[in-house]
Amino acid sequence: MIERVSITPDAIQVVERLRAHYGPLLFHQSGGCCDGSAPMCFTRDELIIGDQDVLLGYVHDCPFYMAADQFEVWKHTHLLLDITPGRGASFSLEIPLGLRFVIKSRCFTTGEITQLTPVVCGIPDKRE
Repeated sequence: MIERVSITPDAIQVVERLRAHYGPLLFHQSGGCCDGSAPMCFTRDELIIGDQDVLLGYVHDCPFYMAADQFEVWKHTHLLLDITPGRGASFSLEIPLGLRFVIKSRCFTTGEITQLTPVVCGIPDKRE
């Protein structure tokens, strides 16, 4: 199966640092409020996952969600979670570090589309 979301080694280092400080984390791809469309990192108990959120997959054992209506636009796109210097204007946990998570994307090939990992709507991740 082809994963819909992945993570760079630099972003893994930041996730490990945040996890050591905050505990279990999750990501949600913001739909455009406040900081444009940006990946946002939260503690697992900080964001309530609703019926209209889609679980795209996992990045370094962290669930990665997106709103269902946004997923309809992005469903043919691979998301690569990366990190960059600079302060974003969001509520994401990495912001006080002077860093921000960013998404690099590309369209799936025709062959990849037939092998994509299925998504699940509205089911919160139960991993600890």
